[in-house]
Amino acid sequence: MKIPISKPNLDEEEKNAVQDVLNSGFLAQGKRVAQFEEEFGKYIGVSQAIATSSGTAALFIALKALGISPNDIVITTPFTFVATASSIMHCGAIPTFCDINPQTFNIDPNALERVLKKDRNSIKAILIVHLYGLPCPMEEIIALADQYGIPVIEDCAQAHGAEYRGKKVGSFGRASAFSFYPTKNMTTGEGGMILTNDEEFGKKCRMLINHGSKKRYYHEFLGYNFRMTDIAAAIGRVQLRKLDDSNQKRRENAIFYNRELSSLPEIETPVVPDYVLPVFHQYTIKLKHHRDDLARFFDQKEIGYGIYYPVPLHQQKFIHKIVGNGNYPMADACSREVFSIPVHPLLKKEELEHVVDLIKLFCQGGFN
Repeated sequence: MKIPISKPNLDEEEKNAVQDVLNSGFLAQGKRVAQFEEEFGKYIGVSQAIATSSGTAALFIALKALGISPNDIVITTPFTFVATASSIMHCGAIPTFCDINPQTFNIDPNALERVLKKDRNSIKAILIVHLYGLPCPMEEIIALADQYGIPVIEDCAQAHGAEYRGKKVGSFGRASAFSFYPTKNMTTGEGGMILTNDEEFGKKCRMLINHGSKKRYYHEFLGYNFRMTDIAAAIGRVQLRKLDDSNQKRRENAIFYNRELSSLPEIETPVVPDYVLPVFHQYTIKLKHHRDDLARFFDQKEIGYGIYYPVPLHQQKFIHKIVGNGNYPMADACSREVFSIPVHPLLKKEELEHVVDLIKLFCQGGFN
């Protein structure tokens, strides 16, 4: 039985929406992008939404609009996809890392406070990541940010619809950035979104993605071409309508895994604080031993898996040259232990059971 780690939840509705765009003859940014922006902003609970060509573009433009400049310092997590740090570096700024809570994989507020105390005068922003679809402890993070007068940007690339104390992530910071890559909880093929409640900030973002222009052929500053197409937006509007049901299915799949795997001494199942509603972009277990053996076993059985992320960002060569050595023991440990298994909403019951049976067999030594 071959089971992929992820699978886009696409059907005839998305195909029909794209066909409508093709039939219209207008493929670039147009009314469908505007509709998608309005609907997604309303869903998250913010007033300004700016669609972009990718999640990376959304992060970069949010940082640029914030005024992040060469040699500025931006705090972020070392345990995330490279785009989080590279977006900072594309501004000419320097990422400074903050270690994580090994149970949630997110930034540890205690570690964050230590970094803020050390470099308070040169830090210009805090870029947090709601990793694997689990919200960060926003109350503590926002309190620290307010105390030090530093804006927060939320990287919500893996957390569409996740909630912290009943409020959707992406609505806490000065701005947030979402990705709609095919593996995400909802997709537009490629694409992203910047969200903010700051009207002037939103206007700046909209101009930055459109060659520094708000009126055609009149350019007020150097900008970029990071616009979303109507084709992508048409897919996104359909995906958004499916999102809550898809996320609920992910949670149900995670509950099944928790029930079946939590008693295995070799496996540490995900921790979910009672004040969050996760969306399980990934269901990530930890193995202190034999993680790579399990990966090889899954390869043999044609079961999809992910190791997100085997090399923390401070160990990436091009980043290490800039930031130098750092001490992030929790991120380092997690990079050696994490193992994500299929949790996407299209999984059938027998597929979930097959994944569980294989993990149990592995833990019993049946892989030898």
